Amino acid sequence: MGIFRHGYAVRSVAGFFHLAALSTALAFSVAATPALAQVETNVPTPVPGAQPVTVERTKVHSEAIAGDLEGNSADRDVIVFLPPSYGKGPARRYPVVYALHGYSIGAEQWTSEIRVPQTIEGAFALGANEMIVVLPDSKTVHAGSMYSSSPTTGDFETFVSRELVAYIDSHYRTIADREARGLVGHSMGGYGATRIGLKHADIFGALYLMSPCCYTRDLANYPPDIESAVATIKTPADSASLPFGIRAMLATSSAWSPNPKNPPLYLDLPVKDGKVRPDIMAKWQANSVLNFVDQYIGNLRRYAAIATDVGDQDGLKVDAEKLHKVLNDYGIANSFEIYPGTHTSEIANRFQSHVLPFFSKHLRASDR
Repeated sequence: MGIFRHGYAVRSVAGFFHLAALSTALAFSVAATPALAQVETNVPTPVPGAQPVTVERTKVHSEAIAGDLEGNSADRDVIVFLPPSYGKGPARRYPVVYALHGYSIGAEQWTSEIRVPQTIEGAFALGANEMIVVLPDSKTVHAGSMYSSSPTTGDFETFVSRELVAYIDSHYRTIADREARGLVGHSMGGYGATRIGLKHADIFGALYLMSPCCYTRDLANYPPDIESAVATIKTPADSASLPFGIRAMLATSSAWSPNPKNPPLYLDLPVKDGKVRPDIMAKWQANSVLNFVDQYIGNLRRYAAIATDVGDQDGLKVDAEKLHKVLNDYGIANSFEIYPGTHTSEIANRFQSHVLPFFSKHLRASDR
């Protein structure tokens, strides 16, 4: 249950998470210098003698996403990494780790940022048990699904927790048991891993939360031109030309305040006529992890292990530590580490040296 700070003190950042930083919180550190999302990543040194994994790209059809109001594809790209021994022992089955990407990117860019397959191969070469690693694509027309359930975006929560797992279990030699399934995500993916993990402990057996965003919601500030910008949109796809912060607000609104009777975007913004709408903000707050975690304490007790890490230069560390405290208060074993780095600088290193070894330790690695 300890907090590991690597010599760095955790400082209180009062009120850091207002919605002027929503897009930042979804994709990179609130405290970071504004830049494109999730691109600055240090590359670990290749491990000598690491054996190659097999990379397969496929599409998984989702009935839960089909028919969504903003027209997202129900056929989702999925990248599967099979361990070096997969083709050598036709009777052997493997645990599976599902890794969720952040806002504004998809599975392909996620592979570059966590430097897979290199980091997977490196982790195995350094002693981690072999496992299958799965990267699903959850990018939407507004660049992010929030891994939530919405008639506007589609039900990405069900896609990840049910349909994707069923597909992987039916197409690969997995150990089809929750004790052999792990869930990890970064930033928006960290939110997704938390949200899905809280609700679906019957599916997953261990959780790793990397710099998770969106644990709280506050609308003290927001893009001042959002209403005029949105008024020019004729179709959801038109949002591609809008500034990053406005697109992030549209993504969140699509996921958390959908409105099937409000075309063409089928959502309600949390502001109207320059004023915050308390009724819509209540919907956003209902999707904030720190507001609903208490409902799922029984589920959290089922996990073999829960870990969270975040960079010392990442403003998201404040809410991440709050969740750590909640779990401690309930007596739920979990680890929380603040390491030297920004929102994105160390995620490839962390994936190789912390994430995969964590699942190697806590997932069942063989059939009983």
